[in-house]
Amino acid sequence: MDPRRQRTAEALLRAAEEIFSKRGVEEVTVEEIARKAGVAVGSIYNHFGSKSGLHAAVIEQALDVDRDYMDRAYKRERTPTEQLYAAADEYLEFYLAHPEYFRMLAFPGEPGQYAAGREVAERLARSVDEQNRRMVEALRRGMDAGVIRAIDPAEAATVLWAAWNGVISLGWRPDSLRRTEPELRKLLHTATGIIANGLLAR
Repeated sequence: MDPRRQRTAEALLRAAEEIFSKRGVEEVTVEEIARKAGVAVGSIYNHFGSKSGLHAAVIEQALDVDRDYMDRAYKRERTPTEQLYAAADEYLEFYLAHPEYFRMLAFPGEPGQYAAGREVAERLARSVDEQNRRMVEALRRGMDAGVIRAIDPAEAATVLWAAWNGVISLGWRPDSLRRTEPELRKLLHTATGIIANGLLAR
């Protein structure tokens, strides 16, 4: 790609990811995105075809980054339980480094009536399923090894993912429930431990 075109595309992606992380696609105008990026409105159509095309590109970029973090968690040399704790850590690192991406993926909002919005929502759902399958596999291997009790691994993976989202969302609360990075890390390990070991004394 021509360097100037690449710079324009990158500026649009940066502007769009910041705006889309705060408001739904239907609430945002192409003029607003272009103004924030410092480019002409026509650049959005030249590079991405439409506002929804730009939104889809931002989501794809967020998914790629999220996948990179999760790849680091599920290393083959780790035990299943080590993978689960590492996944919690990497998910937090993803949030800390890319809070806009995290919000878009964890709390995407309504897809709206336009086709591209539904396609993005389906893509997000597939990505969650992909990450959950990795957790399911780790849980199954733990069961096979006798270190995790027999439970429904798909349900357990969904509970873990939902718990992590809830814990991490405490990081941007405006009130006394807001938690710092070290507190979030401890809470994530606590949540993972509760699901892994249960609450009842043995």
